Amino acid sequence: GKLLTRGERPQLITFGSFSRTVMVPGWYPDDDSDSVHSGEDLKISDAVFQDLKAAYAAHVRRIRKERLKLTQEEAGRLIGGGRRAFQKYESGATPPSEAAIGLIEMLDRHPEDVEFLRSIRSAAGAV
Repeated sequence: GKLLTRGERPQLITFGSFSRTVMVPGWYPDDDSDSVHSGEDLKISDAVFQDLKAAYAAHVRRIRKERLKLTQEEAGRLIGGGRRAFQKYESGATPPSEAAIGLIEMLDRHPEDVEFLRSIRSAAGAV
C-alpha cells in the first residue's frame, strides 16, 4: 500500500569473494521496503552477476592450479567438498561455502600454509 516512484538504487551483487555495486532501476517506496523491478530493470544486475561468476570461477582455478599446484581432487580433500565441488566452483555452477571461500582466499595469500592443511587432514584421516 505504499506509493512507488521510478528511480535507481545501489545493489550489491556478490559471488564467492567477489562483489560489485550497481545502480538498479525500478519502482521504489520512500523507505527500504520491497521494490518492483521488470526483467529489463534486472538486466544490469544479471549481467554483473554473470561476470562475477565467471571471474570468480577463473580466480578459484588460478589459485588451485597456479598458486597451490593442486589437482581438483586434492583441493577438494584439503579445502572440503571433494573433487566434484571444485569442478562446480571452477565452472561457476555454484560458489563455495563461506568456510571454503575463507580457506581459498587465505591460501591465495599464504600458499605455504597448504602444507599445514595437509598435515591436519592427514592426522584427521589417521584417527
